[in-house]
Amino acid sequence: MKIVIVGTLPPFRGGIAHFNYTLAKYLSERHEVKGINFTTQYPNVLFPGKTQFEESTTDSEINQKRLLSSVNPLSWFKTASEIVNLNPDLIIFKYWMPFFAPAFGTVVKWVKRKTDVKILVICDNVIPHENRPFDNKLTRYFFNHVDHFIVMSEVVKKDLLSLYPRAHYSYAPHPVYNIFGDSIDTNKAREILGIKSEKVILYFGLIRKYKGLDLLIKAASVLRNKLENFTILIAGECYEDPGKYQALVKENELETVVDLKLQFIPDKEVAVYFSAADIVVLPYRSATQSGIVQIAYHFDRPVIVTNVGGLPEIVPQGDVGYVVEVNDPEAIADALTDFYRNNRYHQMVEKVREYKKRFSWEEFVKKIEELVD
Repeated sequence: MKIVIVGTLPPFRGGIAHFNYTLAKYLSERHEVKGINFTTQYPNVLFPGKTQFEESTTDSEINQKRLLSSVNPLSWFKTASEIVNLNPDLIIFKYWMPFFAPAFGTVVKWVKRKTDVKILVICDNVIPHENRPFDNKLTRYFFNHVDHFIVMSEVVKKDLLSLYPRAHYSYAPHPVYNIFGDSIDTNKAREILGIKSEKVILYFGLIRKYKGLDLLIKAASVLRNKLENFTILIAGECYEDPGKYQALVKENELETVVDLKLQFIPDKEVAVYFSAADIVVLPYRSATQSGIVQIAYHFDRPVIVTNVGGLPEIVPQGDVGYVVEVNDPEAIADALTDFYRNNRYHQMVEKVREYKKRFSWEEFVKKIEELVD
């Protein structure tokens, strides 16, 4: 097939760019793939971080053109015209928030007028974590012209079918991210990060209210009475006021056990953080699926997740990690206490190594091929 992937690609940073890049890489093994990237993903005034870009060599590995601006309608028609000229068999979008629906929907409408191309959407979210008025209308504007959907969790499947009961879809869980290199020696990783504790617990990724970092900090206060010689390593850029987390650490006198690295972690440093950790905690208040779990699995690290969205679907309780109730710092502390007191690290690492084999990119590509055939 001739396939066009429309959306975020390197040099933009973050999980969507990582996903689309890796998908393009694996699809290219069997198909002709072209990327249509953003010129403007978010206007700077709307972007909560410091920069949308990362130094990257991977953008040169993809046959791509930067054409699409999320906020410039002229670019939508230019993108549609480019796709018509390419005459693909399939266009793939990854959808995670309604902000992009006007651009994506207009591109699809114009392409559909002149070609018989099939449209496939990989749904991160159908209903966003932070819902706003008109979200469903915007999503429908785009989805009304879509032929096929991939959902990566049961909760997203439910949301899709609530809008489109007859949607032609397939379920395919989020594949394991394998673009961050191999693990390094744990002691070496801790030395690089300046960590001397015997036990290292990692929170990784963008920090937003719904991701529940405050719950993990509160859990640290409980955990201090149950475990010794531990560090909770928090690594990620804050998309809200970082002062509230710094204040929470100070108020609970946790400066010696919580290491706040509130900054974006470049791809080349990701292996250091996961290699330094024994276990990764995702204390989310809401979720669909998470790329962070799949990064942890790549580095053979067990996880603690909350019982929200699709997270319990990919974390068999007690095998590769723990599922705890949401908004419950004590439950997080109890899981961590069980993990360390009962020396579950080696057993869980072995289970992760076996379990992650089902989350391959080859299987994900196969699901796409079967769906659109």
